[in-house]
Amino acid sequence: MSPVYDSRDEAQLLPGLRQARQAIARGQLIVLPTDTVYGVAADAFSPAAVARLLAAKGRGRQSPPPVLVPGLSTLQALAAEVPEPVGRLVEEFWPGGLTIVLPSQPSLSWDLGDTFGTVAVRMPDDRIALEMLEECGPLAVSSANLTGKPAAIAIDDAVDMLGDSVAVYLDAGTRETGIPSTIVDATGLVGDGEKIVRVLREGAVSRARLREVLGDLLEADPDQAEDAAAPVGGPA
Repeated sequence: MSPVYDSRDEAQLLPGLRQARQAIARGQLIVLPTDTVYGVAADAFSPAAVARLLAAKGRGRQSPPPVLVPGLSTLQALAAEVPEPVGRLVEEFWPGGLTIVLPSQPSLSWDLGDTFGTVAVRMPDDRIALEMLEECGPLAVSSANLTGKPAAIAIDDAVDMLGDSVAVYLDAGTRETGIPSTIVDATGLVGDGEKIVRVLREGAVSRARLREVLGDLLEADPDQAEDAAAPVGGPA
């Protein structure tokens, strides 16, 4: 049975973080808390680790995981361009429950799956998650559940579903909302096409809040969000 560390207990926190960092370095999976739900995480720059993450969830390459980052500078390193309206979104909603899809840097040596040249990025509002990101760098993170099952809001839910496919579990208590992040596609702000941001999944950040920041750049028809095909799979 893979170890579970209670990060609310200082006696378990440091060894738990150490074991989690070592697991990531070995290309293994960990489960960690985020501000939305529990996430299963892998080194974003290890194709074998990302493949292991998808296999643990029962997903294919058509559902690539998003990437969690510790801040704006890492987003700027991963994305080919960060348009000014995206900077406004980051300022307003990061750290927090907003995942932003942008064209990725073509020079990045990673394989997250069938991303079609994009990357979905979020900065979580959780102390444990941010500490892991500062120590390990960007992590590919998807909700800690089997495909088709509800996202884990308690560590026992994640353990029951993922078991020994995960090397280390970091417990931080029940996630209060259990509402996953909102996903927006901001790729339309890059290049010469129509300047528009589309909502791929509604979640922790409402359309009304997004419109306060983006104005007319946010898609007008909410039905477009239901028809859009998200280039990401089940982020935390």
